[in-house]
Amino acid sequence: MISKEEALRYSRLSALPEIGREGLLSIRKGRVLVIGAGALGSMAAMYLAASGVVTVAVADFDTVDLSNLQRQIFFEERGCGQPKVSELADRMRALNSGVEVMEIDRMVTADFARELFPEFDFIIDGSDNPSTKAVTDRVSSECGICCSIGGVSGFAGQAMSCRPGSVRYTDVFGLETSSAMLPCGIGGVLGPAAGIVACVQASEAIKHLSHAGQMLYNRLFTIDLLSMKSAVLDINS
Repeated sequence: MISKEEALRYSRLSALPEIGREGLLSIRKGRVLVIGAGALGSMAAMYLAASGVVTVAVADFDTVDLSNLQRQIFFEERGCGQPKVSELADRMRALNSGVEVMEIDRMVTADFARELFPEFDFIIDGSDNPSTKAVTDRVSSECGICCSIGGVSGFAGQAMSCRPGSVRYTDVFGLETSSAMLPCGIGGVLGPAAGIVACVQASEAIKHLSHAGQMLYNRLFTIDLLSMKSAVLDINS
């Protein structure tokens, strides 16, 4: 059931013909895990909370650093040194008290992922290192759970989604030792580029839950803000 308050809060979402009331009901029952509370994960998590996904879990073992604030816009100077998951969870709860926010203040290893992933309907990987992305790709495939994996470097970013039987992230970018995107601590990154990729990943989760539109399965979304070029590339196995 949707209460009167929820109907008002989510009225612009349910007004979309591709979502409607039934799609909203599905979103309100959804459970999404966000891996990484950095530039990608923090923004994706906020959009999921705003959209009423009933349970949003955020996994990250890092603390807020002054260098994060250039692109991780939901943190504040006063939060430097504090765990990212707790700082972000406070912002999510302040935005929408009707969403359950789960704080997971630890690294998502392969063994932990096998315990954790089956609890969720969709996984967003916004981590900034190739090994974590490879774990997400491999374990989500083992568990039969759909996911979106994104990356950003410089002015450019990319995102793709995977489901059982689709082309996998590691099919495109290789295993733990290689990736198209560098960690933010190694290469620079433009904040708005991360924002675009995060919004794509949040959209993928919302579309999956509401069964709306065409997902990025067997396709790669790319954006380069320096040249203002974007594309969706078919990536058949």
